Amino acid sequence: MKEQSYMAFLQEAKRFIPQERIYTDELRRLAWGTDAGFYRLIPQIVIRSKDEDEVSQLLKLASRHGLPVTFRAAGTSLSGQAISDSILIVAGKNWEKYSISADHEQITLQPGIIGQRVNELLAPYGRKFAPDPASVKSAMVGGIVMNNASGMNCGTHANSDKVLVSARIILMDGTLLDTGNPVSRASFEVSHRDFIRRICELRDEIRTNEKLAERIRYKYSIKNVTGLNLLPFVRFDDPFEIIAHLMVGSEGTLAFLSEVTMKTEYDYPYKASAMLYFKTIKEASRAVVAMKKLVDETGEWTVKGAEMLDYKSLSSVNDPVFLKYKGEVASSALPGVEPGDETGLTAVLTETKARTPEELQQNISAIEACLQAFTTYIPVRFTDRPEEYSKYWAIRSGIFPSVGGTRQPGTTCLIEDIAFHIEDLPEATAELQQLIARHGYDDACIYGHALEGNYHFIINQSFSTQAEVKRYEDLMNDIKTLVVDKYDGSLKAEHGTGRNMAPFVRHEWGDDAYKAMKAVKELFDPQGLLNPGVIFNDDPQCHIKNFKPLPLLVMSDKRHATNAMQHDSATLVARSSSLVADKCIECGFCEVNCLSCGFTLSSRQRIVLQREISRLKQSGEDPTRLALLEKQYRYPGNQTCAGDGLCSMSCPMGINTGDLTHIIRQEALPKGSLGYKAGDFVANHFAGIKSTLRPILSLANFSHSLLGTKAMSNITKGLHNALGIPLWTPAMPKSYQLQATELQATSTMQHNSAALVTRSSVTRNYKVVYFPSCINQTMGLAKKSPVEQPLVNKMVSLLQKAGYEIIFPKDMDKLCCGTIWESKGMLDIADRKTAELEAALWEASEQGKYPVLCDQSPCLHRMRECIKKMKLYEPAEFIYTFLRDKLIFTPINRPVAIHITCSMRKMGLADTIIALARLCSSKVIVPEEVGCCGFAGDRGFTYPELNSYALRKLRPQIEASGVSIGYSNSRTCEIGLTTNSGIPYVSIAYLVDECTKAADN
Repeated sequence: MKEQSYMAFLQEAKRFIPQERIYTDELRRLAWGTDAGFYRLIPQIVIRSKDEDEVSQLLKLASRHGLPVTFRAAGTSLSGQAISDSILIVAGKNWEKYSISADHEQITLQPGIIGQRVNELLAPYGRKFAPDPASVKSAMVGGIVMNNASGMNCGTHANSDKVLVSARIILMDGTLLDTGNPVSRASFEVSHRDFIRRICELRDEIRTNEKLAERIRYKYSIKNVTGLNLLPFVRFDDPFEIIAHLMVGSEGTLAFLSEVTMKTEYDYPYKASAMLYFKTIKEASRAVVAMKKLVDETGEWTVKGAEMLDYKSLSSVNDPVFLKYKGEVASSALPGVEPGDETGLTAVLTETKARTPEELQQNISAIEACLQAFTTYIPVRFTDRPEEYSKYWAIRSGIFPSVGGTRQPGTTCLIEDIAFHIEDLPEATAELQQLIARHGYDDACIYGHALEGNYHFIINQSFSTQAEVKRYEDLMNDIKTLVVDKYDGSLKAEHGTGRNMAPFVRHEWGDDAYKAMKAVKELFDPQGLLNPGVIFNDDPQCHIKNFKPLPLLVMSDKRHATNAMQHDSATLVARSSSLVADKCIECGFCEVNCLSCGFTLSSRQRIVLQREISRLKQSGEDPTRLALLEKQYRYPGNQTCAGDGLCSMSCPMGINTGDLTHIIRQEALPKGSLGYKAGDFVANHFAGIKSTLRPILSLANFSHSLLGTKAMSNITKGLHNALGIPLWTPAMPKSYQLQATELQATSTMQHNSAALVTRSSVTRNYKVVYFPSCINQTMGLAKKSPVEQPLVNKMVSLLQKAGYEIIFPKDMDKLCCGTIWESKGMLDIADRKTAELEAALWEASEQGKYPVLCDQSPCLHRMRECIKKMKLYEPAEFIYTFLRDKLIFTPINRPVAIHITCSMRKMGLADTIIALARLCSSKVIVPEEVGCCGFAGDRGFTYPELNSYALRKLRPQIEASGVSIGYSNSRTCEIGLTTNSGIPYVSIAYLVDECTKAADN
């Protein structure tokens, strides 16, 4: 019967939602069955919604068929509230609209905007997004608000509940209500008269019950997200205000949040931090209690943040002060501390903020005076220098990945989340530390927002045996006793109730409050179809069921090493330590940098799927399902993974899913296979292959001239769609070959260091080895290029202008960095080509005497990873480092766009290319939310849809800024950028050459 209901729902949904946004296949249902928590449910249907009308129709449809629905934004929730075994409606990439009020004090947001993006939008106005969860760089507004996620600074005074102004919501019956719109309110009062009356009745019942009303105020005086939010009933009289604020922390159990208007917060320009060290956790807690009482004349807190780190936290990040303390304790050199007892040292990372430097100094003085009553291990020292205090916050940020990175394979890293009232902090904190140790979690650590009495504790937990499940259950029962029964604190402070704490909601709140919560649920969702099992769950053991399996990947570190030896692959040997996909906790932080997220699969989902494929391979239990998953994985998992590795930059564990993809491709191309033989042939005859490519480029250019752009585009697009041949675009370059005379003019330099390059009037006092990438040796300018010289010639001209002698390596037409083969999974061939290049560059540079320049940043990135004995540069860094003082820059007033390639970001050179561009132009545009371009070597020719999706936000920004030309430092990226932006992109070297002349020597 249920299956028939799903089929009927599906058929009707397809009438108003395109098939490409409805997923029912085995692969993607599994992929979307995972959030950042440690539970798993597999949805029957996944729908990527686009707008309010779609969601309204979907909810009415689900209601008619009696089918449960769960909403999901980024899926970074930790308590199992974003997973479903029924219908999952995703509100992410299509929900990113916003507007900022004229005074910048309010911002209206759709649920799919990432929290950090909100901060970027508000930063120019000196404002910020008040909620600041640790996941703010990955979590979306919908999840932040609906979980009431807070963070280090917002506490209870500026969480989503306190800064929410109004909300647009869609009820289960499909009704849209905008609580900030008088017309919508009036219409709702007519259509839902009984609903409004019941809200008012609940308000009055709660207020009449003075004991309950007082309990609500007491419970919400600290962070608390256990159960539904009852605070609106005692804060507001207006039923629409109550409805809007009931959404906060409701975890999708009441309605769909389609838009929210929130107050913004002032962003203090002056900040200072200190890492305070105490010999006991009790003393640290007492100091926090004292600092909490510090206020200025307006009643504003002096201390804005106080993050506590216990000794295990400090140990996990090799904190230097902890190491010093440990040494002193070991040698019995520390009075008042038992020899060898390092467990007492506790740090409190303390932050204060101000509007002026003078006010900041007053705050620091007040805090220092307060701390004189306490004994610190080292003297108190605040710093207002970002380069110093950023190191403290890096220690704080490093705890989670450090602890998670040391866990045993197959276990997961859990972050539990509780809060105590501030007056209970000293005793409760010490007892919490002892309780965790008593249950045998020797690697657990406690850290968190001590100023709010809110702690996180990390445990590495296995659920593979009943004994381990029982250990976790016993721990949680004891946590319940400590937090609720003894201290009346919060079992969930900011991570959401979810399934994790659903069995304990009544226990924490009591019967009256729980009854009120149930009444709210029944009013909003009388059929119980919205996110069932979350917050309200009649199963007392639901928190220890449906655990997410974490099987080891077949491509484990040992396997990597084995593959490396079998294929003589230095690449794999070098990366075996960083390719730690088995340590992935599926948090989703990587997805913000994954260009295919929202298009096919994300980096997190690729690991989820590979884990299941590995499990089926190892168990042999379902070969039919295994074959199906492997088949379905090819296009979304393999072919549309750019392999750029930007995912690793936002991953707490530094996992590069691109490396995992390369290994998957390697396993699909074993030695002896046709594909491998073809790759090997190309590597052994590289110069000849490039020679055959040039006529093809020339033929394409001739056809373009003969047929015209429109006809050529139509013909080649048809061939691409029908036969899968690489897609031609007007940005396709002509052929190019560096003339032999130019090489001959410089070839003697490898044997005679006194020789000079001809055709320059500048005296040469400097030398550089210039290796033009194989792409730039083969590809020249596009037919309608705005520049006249191919890049190699322009680079030579620019270097000569700066007074450089140029050395080309021997047999340059045979050389390649190996990126082509690496991207295809032929890693041993890639390393062979890299070794050939290294030998040639070593000779040309006279054993590393001279710097080496490569004009393609992705090639340079691989070279830097694999070649360590020479100084290697791409154009922007080389120019900025070596040519700046040898050239006179005259900036132009024309706006220019800069694209920062993935390889530049990974090499930490994003700021360098921007700084170089600002030397050349008074108006430099770096388009927002444009990461990897998705061209990925040749993938932009074979899978242009990936390139197009990655750059979907580029053209509107280019058109709005009036830019006529863009600059980067990767030829293939520039082809894709030109195709998808509407303006030509060329190398940054052209801009520098245009804006400079030689300095007088």
